[in-house]
Amino acid sequence: MTVSRLAAPVGSRPVDDPMPDPSACRSLPEMELAMVTPDPVAPAALPAHPTSTRQRRQRWLLMFGALILLGAGIGLRGPTPSDEPRFALVAHQMVESGNWLIPHRGTDWYADKPPTFMAMQAFSYVVTGNWWIAFLLPSLLASLGTLWLIYDLARRFWGHRVGMYAALGLLCTVQFVFQAKRGQIDPTVTFFITLANYGLLRHFLSGPDWRAFWLGCFAAGLGIITKGVGFLAFLMFLPWVYACRHQWPHAADARGSLARWLGGFVAFMAAIALWIVPLMLYVHAHDNATTRAYLEDIFLNQTVHRYVHPWNSFNPPWFYLEVIFTSWLPLSLALPAIAPAWWRRLRERDARFLLPLVWIVLVIVFFSLTRAKRDVYIMPALPMLALCAAPFLEDALQRRWLQWAVAGFMTVLAVMLLGAGVDALLFRPAFAARLVASHQLGDDATSLWFMLIVAGALALLCVAVFRLRRAGLAALCGLAAIWMTWGLWGAPVLAKAGSPARVVRRVESAIGPQATLAVVAWKEEIPLAFSRRVKDFGFERPWHQQLARAIVWQRGDPAHRWVLIMADVMAPCVNRADAQDMGVTSGQDWQLFRFDAVAPACRSGDVPRGKVEDWGGRDYLH
Repeated sequence: MTVSRLAAPVGSRPVDDPMPDPSACRSLPEMELAMVTPDPVAPAALPAHPTSTRQRRQRWLLMFGALILLGAGIGLRGPTPSDEPRFALVAHQMVESGNWLIPHRGTDWYADKPPTFMAMQAFSYVVTGNWWIAFLLPSLLASLGTLWLIYDLARRFWGHRVGMYAALGLLCTVQFVFQAKRGQIDPTVTFFITLANYGLLRHFLSGPDWRAFWLGCFAAGLGIITKGVGFLAFLMFLPWVYACRHQWPHAADARGSLARWLGGFVAFMAAIALWIVPLMLYVHAHDNATTRAYLEDIFLNQTVHRYVHPWNSFNPPWFYLEVIFTSWLPLSLALPAIAPAWWRRLRERDARFLLPLVWIVLVIVFFSLTRAKRDVYIMPALPMLALCAAPFLEDALQRRWLQWAVAGFMTVLAVMLLGAGVDALLFRPAFAARLVASHQLGDDATSLWFMLIVAGALALLCVAVFRLRRAGLAALCGLAAIWMTWGLWGAPVLAKAGSPARVVRRVESAIGPQATLAVVAWKEEIPLAFSRRVKDFGFERPWHQQLARAIVWQRGDPAHRWVLIMADVMAPCVNRADAQDMGVTSGQDWQLFRFDAVAPACRSGDVPRGKVEDWGGRDYLH
């Protein structure tokens, strides 16, 4: 959310004096003058000539603190469902096969996402030699990079102090920190889109700066080859054109030759070409049905079709309003106080607010038009919100109602954690029993309850120490305590309890080192947990077809070929009495069998279709 005073006397606040209306977009000499003129939107207490040593110390302290907070727990746990094991498995196979161009999930070509993020995880493993570090490292570095970009952009527009508020406001939000601690793709694509916005805004508001513009276009291309949504950065052109046409202050006169504008297109395409050119050369050399299906899937099905005709993650049109007021806490608590200041700045025609605010709205509208909605889709808009909020956060936190709101939020959160831990430890309520059963916590449950108690107590202590007047600092320290406790304690406990490691040990003990193992109806965390090579028969192939191929495969060496299968898929072809129970993981019961457990009617590979044939259908059924 925000922090206490960094360098100014108590009671200082941003100034909202009207800006003079210019007659046209500024020329370069005018902009150079503006860069050395005090900015009326910056806090009045910002020193006119702050010491560079002090600024550098605060800046590096910010990044070091962010590194400690976001990196807490890295290397202490393995990938956990739902998305982490999938990306980690693809990265594993990149390293093992040497094929970093075509992602694979088992024997299937993985077309859900371009290979960039998984390649970053694979490269992180090459550098560190530790998968528990490697699968989280790209998210950590991308999040630190996003923080730095937002700080630097706010510093260029309004000064160092506002830059600190922008970064700390972002660092407090629940979604940003939670995703930074996950081995998922969204922090990386958020970084690339923020870098694109960084370059475009420097060019549009502090320019002309063609190098920054080309950098932004290149970063947008990297966003395309990461998740396909890097083009969203170019929506920034719309408010900039409007601001220039209506002669808004701070809208830079970035007119240039056609060659310079085309340079942005070249930079954009150059980034995309890093993946597309090798891919097309590979497809040309290996032209077959598989390569053509891969191209159609990744360029059409996973983009246009997924947007126009989605098949999962359905949510109502107002879904993203819920995300903003829940996942963007506690920064969203300040929006009622900040929105009037934004309105004043827009009435005064300040392009520094028009461009990022309109861009945020356009991004939310874009993702609201499709029926498929997930909270992480609008995460790239969060850094821009922190940027726009930063000049007014200090003033907003002087308002009594917001101090009560922030302190109340932290108190409620702390009491919930503390109360849940005490209740689960002493009284074993129904919610605790369900959590223990669903995550196979066993004896680790007690450790998790103590973690909740400690996290809640630390957060409550922060509220008590900093009190109402320094509610922003209470939120910063309280949330930091919760996230540190979660990263170093809670997440490793849950990851260990939900890990397939116990099932893997039982399987290894049952089959011995000389046997060969295959999986049917599998999830990504299963083969990822084995140190040996595990055979599969496709991931997206219907389960009865996987089982049919597994039976045919077993027939080639019945004594040494074993199959690990989800129990619900066995009937009617595998006799459960002849199989071995391996336990529960991924929320399912797993059985191990050899060819002698297969019913005679199915030994030729003739397996009837089941009621549920894939994980999507099973998730829907349940």
